[in-house]
Formats: sequence, structure tokens, C-alpha cells
Amino acid sequence: MNGTTKVASLPFFTRGLVVKGFGRGSKELGIPTANYPESVVEDLPSDISAGVYYGYGQVNGGSIYKMVMSIGWNPYYNNTKKSMETHLIHEFDSDFYDQELAVVIIGYIRPELNFNSLEELVSAIEGDIEFAKKMLDLPESKSYLHHDFFTSNHSNAINEEEDETRSNL
Repeated sequence: MNGTTKVASLPFFTRGLVVKGFGRGSKELGIPTANYPESVVEDLPSDISAGVYYGYGQVNGGSIYKMVMSIGWNPYYNNTKKSMETHLIHEFDSDFYDQELAVVIIGYIRPELNFNSLEELVSAIEGDIEFAKKMLDLPESKSYLHHDFFTSNHSNAINEEEDETRSNL
């Protein structure tokens, strides 16, 4: 893992509703992931290549958690569609499909790789999580915990703008 590669588009902020993915994160890997719809994946800047990234995530304006995200085709599973799979480093009581997931991608961990076994894949993901935890404990990473992206209520801001537009008509 190098984690030192610079990506011009980082930090990258995005949000979208969580959709059902392949169903492997929790069941096969023991590492649940939240998946974005294709429309969010298609909006990624071109310099955010396939690989593993770290940052912070928030569900429905709640608490902010450390996260790792796999972006790409997951060669171990031979996916045909590019995906963004977010693992929030927290134990949740239930799934949060159809809820809004807001993330800031801060840094790059490694390129997308293929693995010889499920055990190798799980071991790599566990290493990614540990690396992300360390990087997200750095002061320059923690500054994103207070970013306007997380502290402003996105859906209310949209509604207020619409209300203001209506009142000016």
C-alpha cells in the first residue's frame, strides 16, 4: 500500500441514495458495503481510477464515520459494471438502502487488484481498513469532519432555495 499517490480531483464530495449491490459484502466477506447507483458512479472525475480510497461517510445527515471505498470492477468477481462500494467503519444495526449516503473521498490506498482466494481478498480489505483508520486520524484528515458538506443539511438547503425562488416570483 502506498497511499501517497496524488489524485487531482481529491478531495471529492458526492452523495446519493444507497442501492442494493451484489450482496457479497456482508454475506461472503463479512464487510458490509453501501453501493451507489450508476448515475453517481458515472459522475466520478476521470482521474479517480479503479482502486481503493479512504475518507468519511454520513448516512442521512447523522454521525460521520471513517470509510474505505472500492471503485472499479472488482476483478476477483469479474464484474461487468463499475461500482463504488463504501464500507463505513462502524457496526450498524440494519441496512440503510434508499437512504442518502454522503462521502468525501480524501485519499488513495492502492490500485484495484485480483486475488487468488477469498481469504486473500478479505485480508487485503482488512489491511485497507487499518491503513484508512491511521490516515483518517491525521489532523489534515480530521479537518473534513467539520466541512460544510457534512454540517449543512443538504435536503433542507435545496428546499430553502426552492422556497426562496417561489417567493420571488
